[in-house]
Amino acid sequence: MKARTNNTAVTAVRPPRHIAIIMDGNNRWMKQQGGSGLSGHRAGVESARRAIRLCAERGIECLTLFAFSSENWQRPPREVSGLMTLFANFLQLAEVRKLHENNIRLRFIGCRERFDPKLRKLIEKAEKLTGDNGGMTILVAADYGGRWDITDAARQLAQQVKAGKLDPEKISEELMHAHTAASNLPAPDLCIRTGGEHRISNFLLWQFAYTELYFTSTLWPDFDAAELDLALADFASRQRRYGKLSEQVETKREGA
Repeated sequence: MKARTNNTAVTAVRPPRHIAIIMDGNNRWMKQQGGSGLSGHRAGVESARRAIRLCAERGIECLTLFAFSSENWQRPPREVSGLMTLFANFLQLAEVRKLHENNIRLRFIGCRERFDPKLRKLIEKAEKLTGDNGGMTILVAADYGGRWDITDAARQLAQQVKAGKLDPEKISEELMHAHTAASNLPAPDLCIRTGGEHRISNFLLWQFAYTELYFTSTLWPDFDAAELDLALADFASRQRRYGKLSEQVETKREGA
């Protein structure tokens, strides 16, 4: 459900530090436009570029984009191959340099093992070039699944226990979190899903414990500044209680 606001930029009292986006609707957009092939996904890449710029302008510290899920490998081989090509094109040096020149750090989370070696090399180069940048962080989730993330963290801890380096009694939520893919970043404050579906599709399951969810029927290629500001206005209208009572949250704000 969308909140109502005008088209000007919204400044919340406590704006989200970290926004995660499930970019859905590229294929449906392509069909509506009478396109074919990968035209919807190409438009989606342009929308991702726009979202990066808009979030940077609004002072968002971290933006996570769900680019390719663990389950997306099940799509038709031709579409998967095309998506990998678009992914590689996005990682070409000129594109990454633009981010680097704007002090943006680019990171990737996901399995990576099923990617072509050339694509893995491009990912590594992009992370190395932008790794020391102190501005906004762009986190691209590719061949990523929330269950994979939790399972991988559990596997790491199990290996430490097996090696005698970790007492099972010492395993805590904090330690588990430290072994997840996005461990050194704040959890997303806001998750936006475009395309009209109302689910999180195995995305950041561990990190979404207290993330505010916002769903819009707008297809991803059409997601623009006005749509982002609707989501930010909706976020600003919510009270984040984290299990506390409303009165406790208000009291804390008054004393801040």
